[in-house]
This record gives sequence, structure tokens and C-alpha cells, in this order.
Amino acid sequence: MSARPMPTQETESSAVKQFIAAARQLHADEPDAGKRWQKMAPLLAELLEAPSVKAQSEQWPDCDQGGLSAPEGGQRAQNLLLYEDPDHGFVINGLVKAPGTRTSIHDHAHNWTLYGVLDGSETIERYERLDDGSKPDYAEVRKTENVQVGPGKIDLVGPWQIHAEQSGVERTVAIIVRAEKPGGFLQGRYDPETSRYWQGYGPTQIPFNFE
Repeated sequence: MSARPMPTQETESSAVKQFIAAARQLHADEPDAGKRWQKMAPLLAELLEAPSVKAQSEQWPDCDQGGLSAPEGGQRAQNLLLYEDPDHGFVINGLVKAPGTRTSIHDHAHNWTLYGVLDGSETIERYERLDDGSKPDYAEVRKTENVQVGPGKIDLVGPWQIHAEQSGVERTVAIIVRAEKPGGFLQGRYDPETSRYWQGYGPTQIPFNFE
């Protein structure tokens, strides 16, 4: 049996292009959004397994996440914009977080999201909303899940699902695939200690070559 070739720029590009081609085909073939995003998860899993993609991510810059936790103003969080599909609108984001970085508790509004850990570890928190949403600037939420995950783990976040992530003791890298580029619409933010609710725009998109 011949030895497996070392990853090259060509194989890296091939892994990315194969993912994009398969995702485009799935968007064309599956009209049901829920079923489509469940089927997208195995495609992302293959991309996360490509050694060349992980090697490339070692050169990705850290992304500021401080903006997510500020109710008023403040700098917005950042994502690397790796790809935006010209026909179906889905995007591939890269996210690099320093050790111990925690997002605010938030939702993604109407956006479907696949969050895949490429390197490092994270703690994923899930929450449920207890009130009916009738009171302005108010939301009661309760944590329902607190799970530590490592490379290869994919979290499917549906519309309006409330969650947060915290990186572990080392640099954490994620590849995020979203139905729509964030940043142009408001997303919910939650504070369980005060029951405060507010909205803010999603992460600033920083174009970055992925191919």
C-alpha cells in the first residue's frame, strides 16, 4: 500500500471546492430548510477532517468577540468571511478565539447555522426561553445543556435557538456555515441574571481567502 501523500495547497483547495460543490447541489435539491441543514452536517464533517484545512487555519488571525457582550454600543464581534455563495446565499465563516473567550448568550434570529470545531475545545451551552416574549426588553431563560466538545464536533443551531460558547484553555478554531451572511440583521441577546433582553447586529465580516 502506498503512503498517503502530504497535504498540499492543491488538496486543500480540493477539499474546500468539494464541500462548496456538494453544498450548492444540496441547496438546489432540498427545498425544506430543516432537512437541508441536517444533511449539510455530514458535508461539514468531511471538511473538518481534511488535514490541510486544519494546517491552513493555523495562520488565521484571532477574531475579537467582545462586542457580543455589550448591551449598548461597543465593538462588534468578528468572523472571517471565507466564502459567500453567489446563488444560494450561504456563507462559510472562520472563527478563531483566544483561550477562555466566552460569547454572550444569544440567538441567530432566523438564520440556520452549523458550528463545527476544527481545533481546540469549547463548551457549548443551550438555553430555553421561559416567558412568552410579551414584555419589552425582558426574557427569562434557563440553561438546559452544558457540553464540552472537541475537534470534529458539529452543532446545528436552528432559527431563534438560544446558546453560548466558551473556548477552552487553548486557541480554538471553528468553521461556521450559515444560511445567510450575518451582520445585516438584528439578533437576540440574553442576560439570565437580570432577565434583560436586547438586540444587536451579528459579527463583522472580514474577507479572508479560503481557496
